[in-house]
Amino acid sequence: MATIQFKGKELVRNYHLSVPYHELVPDGKKSLTKKVSLNDNLIIHGDNLLALKALLPTYAGKVKCIYIDPPYNTGNEKWAYNDNVNSPMMKDWLGKVVDKDDLTRHDKWLCMMMPRLKLLRELLRDDGVIFISIDDNEVQHLRMLLNEVFGEENFRNLVVVRRGVKSVQAQFETIDRLALGAEYVLVYTKTKEFKFPTFHIELGEEKEGSWNNHWRGTDRPTMRYMLFGILPETGQWRWSEARSLTAIKNYKQCLRDIAKKEDNIIQEEIDEWYFKQLEEGDDPDLLRLSNTEKPEHYVPPTSTKFASSHWADLKPNGSAQVKQIFGKKVFDNPKSVDLIMRVVKFSGANKTDIILDSFSGTGPTAHAVLNLNKDGGNRKFILVEMEDYADKITAERVRRVIKGVKGAKDENLQKGLGGSFSYFELGKPIDAERILKGKDLPSFAEMARYIFYTATGEEFNEKKVNEKTGLIGESKEYQVYLLYKPDMEYLKSTALTLERAEALGKFAGKKRLVFAPAKYLDQEHLERLHIDFAQLPFEIYQKQ
Repeated sequence: MATIQFKGKELVRNYHLSVPYHELVPDGKKSLTKKVSLNDNLIIHGDNLLALKALLPTYAGKVKCIYIDPPYNTGNEKWAYNDNVNSPMMKDWLGKVVDKDDLTRHDKWLCMMMPRLKLLRELLRDDGVIFISIDDNEVQHLRMLLNEVFGEENFRNLVVVRRGVKSVQAQFETIDRLALGAEYVLVYTKTKEFKFPTFHIELGEEKEGSWNNHWRGTDRPTMRYMLFGILPETGQWRWSEARSLTAIKNYKQCLRDIAKKEDNIIQEEIDEWYFKQLEEGDDPDLLRLSNTEKPEHYVPPTSTKFASSHWADLKPNGSAQVKQIFGKKVFDNPKSVDLIMRVVKFSGANKTDIILDSFSGTGPTAHAVLNLNKDGGNRKFILVEMEDYADKITAERVRRVIKGVKGAKDENLQKGLGGSFSYFELGKPIDAERILKGKDLPSFAEMARYIFYTATGEEFNEKKVNEKTGLIGESKEYQVYLLYKPDMEYLKSTALTLERAEALGKFAGKKRLVFAPAKYLDQEHLERLHIDFAQLPFEIYQKQ
């Protein structure tokens, strides 16, 4: 497999592993829920690399569908490289806006994307799918990077999505080539074993049908009547109404007769199939079908069609959707809710799955998920937005969509889609050095989340925590305990003693993994009580 090379690649290849876990600090005032919880729909304000790492203890391997719309690196987006990688070259990049004249802009963009893609992959389920919007500026680089991170065998589609007329016309003053009339959505799965469900596109009011040679361009009013659900205003049908209806009736009966004999055949395949069968025998039903007078290649009108990778039917109406909610333009080029709804459906997400967007902008992914939940579902969204507008635009849109928007054209949006979300700020890092110095000690819950996931690699469930006994959860192999308070005097004076060890209760088949600042037990007692000890604050136990 061809690999992509860029400045800084070796420095960021494993950078995601060294990124510290951070606290997720709840903000009840900005939330829209009765009880703020990490198990709710989430909006997280903070750097998306740090936020993705902070989500791992709760959501690693749990997300079904990821949709992201990263900067396209056009040179006009005013994004800056902000990852504090330990390298003189990359420290020199920090905070500098990437414009068209930056000779390293592709290198910077790839260095920004690589660690984020690696964390996104860790968050995906084995049957998970990631969709990434992009345009010509980086599509070839991104595909090669995705081949490396997700595996070339897991590439599934390059979907084409049309751009709005204004977006196309605006380019003529700035480019010396054809304007970009489309952009793309790259689709990768986590494993090659995953099979997409059969996916149909809804056609709305304009149902598609085909009658080919049953139509004439001449115009006889007496030959215009309702057929195939269509009453033409001009033109004419080839046959009289009685003849057409008889032909269709006889043809459908022949199809039913054949379908009864062939369990594995579907109606759409019969036309092609029966000609092949005629060559091999003289089945009377097949001969009858071949001699039946019928409108040629008759396909009844349908409200859906099989999807291709060309999604030109989707309107690029993200700006209009946002303007309908806020009453004015508040964001450049927001993504369409319809696009993201299609992405979620295509992924095969069911009514209880989790959808993540770590470049959330105006929050169309939340809007799309809440729209889809009108079918009675309870899909969850996780949004991450690092910019200052996370509350005033991203979260505010979701609040309005949930409560209802007066004057909205869409009746459901007018009434409100319902739902809730919990708002979190990205907090302080949880690392050994800070704990040793007693700086910004994390809460018990945050320390428990970090330790449980680091020690077991399994999902942390806050509902299992018993702060009184110190139990923070059970993995496949361990009952995990934590003796901790965000208080340096407690940490200096607390140890695992025989009394505390015996208070854990009788051995119930799983070894006890106990984190504490110190221990006053020898190895013999630990083995007798089925305890593995791990010292806080710096020796985080990791099962090898």
